Amino acid sequence: MIYPAKDTFIHMAAQALQQGNVVAFPTETVYGLGANALNAEAVAKIFEIKQRPFFDPLIVHVDSLNMVQQVVATLPDIALRCMEAFWPGPLTLVLPKSNSIPEIVTAGLDTVAVRMPQHEVAQKLIQASGVPIAAPSANPFGYLSPTTAEHVAKQLGDKVDIILDGGKCPVGVESTIIKIERDAITLLRHGGIPLEEIEAVAGKVNIIKHTQVEAPGQLPYHYAPKTK
Repeated sequence: MIYPAKDTFIHMAAQALQQGNVVAFPTETVYGLGANALNAEAVAKIFEIKQRPFFDPLIVHVDSLNMVQQVVATLPDIALRCMEAFWPGPLTLVLPKSNSIPEIVTAGLDTVAVRMPQHEVAQKLIQASGVPIAAPSANPFGYLSPTTAEHVAKQLGDKVDIILDGGKCPVGVESTIIKIERDAITLLRHGGIPLEEIEAVAGKVNIIKHTQVEAPGQLPYHYAPKTK
């Protein structure tokens, strides 16, 4: 069911997350299908609803540096520079994961994809729930990524009890994903932050051909958002 993104319904959605349920919510990129990233059973519901393969990891959404430190094991200086420059916003960082993150979130990898969304509703939802939120796009796997609440309702129907309507997503393009290993940065996916802007802050970014999935959104047809 679609609810307006007012504080009352944001808190209702936050309680649903705390109880291990799944909710759909807006970000500046596309609508996400979220669950408590620390709860493996809750995250499994995302994969079931989307029919998403378990080898495709998820992005964990956070609201603060303190929450980042719950999610990652180490924070290199170069990662902090990127966070300061581009967060909140459509940049996802792949970093060594902490033990608190279940393997289902990371597809068994020892890294986790994390970002701080810019959308006010997403920020309020994370703050109200008090937990990091694992969230891919709120659509069946392989379908168009939704940029309105109506898109989510049409594609997922009654599989999601709560859809927060925050209007049309302003960016409508997936986040850029970079992997940071010590002082080396590798581009894993193009997106909302241009490569040139990242290099201006963090230095040379390596671009290599990937033979395995290292981050969300690397499979063919993963994203195809439309904002119109």
